[in-house]
Amino acid sequence: MNAPTCSATEPRLSSLSHGGGCGCKIAPAVLSEILRASGGAAAALLPPQLLVGIETADDAAVYQLNEEQALVATTDFFMPIVDDPYDFGRIAATNAISDVYAMGGKPILALALVGMPVKVLSAETIGRILAGGQAVCAAAGIPIAGGHTIDSVEPIYGLVALGLVHPKRIKRNADARPGDLLVLGKPLGVGILSAALKKERLDAAGYARMIACTTQLNTPGPDLAAIDGVHALTDVTGFGLAGHGLELARGAGARVHIDWAAVPRLAGVRELAAQGLVTGASARNWDSYGAQVQLPADFAPEDRALLSDPQTSGGLLVSCTSESLDQVLAVFARHGFADAAVIGHIEAGPAELLLA
Repeated sequence: MNAPTCSATEPRLSSLSHGGGCGCKIAPAVLSEILRASGGAAAALLPPQLLVGIETADDAAVYQLNEEQALVATTDFFMPIVDDPYDFGRIAATNAISDVYAMGGKPILALALVGMPVKVLSAETIGRILAGGQAVCAAAGIPIAGGHTIDSVEPIYGLVALGLVHPKRIKRNADARPGDLLVLGKPLGVGILSAALKKERLDAAGYARMIACTTQLNTPGPDLAAIDGVHALTDVTGFGLAGHGLELARGAGARVHIDWAAVPRLAGVRELAAQGLVTGASARNWDSYGAQVQLPADFAPEDRALLSDPQTSGGLLVSCTSESLDQVLAVFARHGFADAAVIGHIEAGPAELLLA
């Protein structure tokens, strides 16, 4: 049984994009080079109220408004990862809002970013994409209060997402500590499922698993941020578990140790990866940071593909004390994240990723 598609008179949405979802991200090494060439923001332009900027490649910017409130600001958009327009809108909106949750914030409103090939897609199809985004924002309890539209060659949809957080509850990706445990909220494998879908080799059950994962809002974020023993928080998206794990390692100046057997994964993705159904972004990710990852000698190619697999709307990655672990897992359970699991720990050592 095939996954849902757009109108039979229109091309598949995924056929209009050169890469879908967070697999569209520029590779980490190339992005670092671009940012270096840009010179970054001049120090004189950085006000003291800017609590989180670009310095640690965190999930969102945070600007302090007063003693009780800080504004969380982020944006995310991409080309279709699926063919059903409503599902595309839902996934893109869920992914964009996730960065607010990953800072410990509560979303307050969104702006839509819409680029569509208006001579290729019907108004009905484009409307369904926007309706999917609106449905997710309604589930998050926020309005889409405006936005911007352009006529583009490829379909693009996403959001500017704004939220609020108490300045003392901001959770950065740079504050993990040796001795912390790592908890991952969602299973891996979204990129592999999207590759199978694009090649028309994903069945209805696989598609359902993919949609359920990518449209689950990361609502545990604010409750996790309220736990004193939670030191760092991020979400696993386009750079894969390895890439975002390395961001934690660099921020902490410590080694991130992953127990690969404990990492949750979507059913069937390892088998699909073994058949070569992986994204080009997975290889680009590995080329960017593979030298900083220590793998066991018998680590299989399909496991490496999963480790660097770009996750669209992926799970929260939490660095917490062992004493707070039960609270962290209880928060995930209360919000309906049945696959949340302890996947590793932080230990003293160089900033690298170690798999065992």
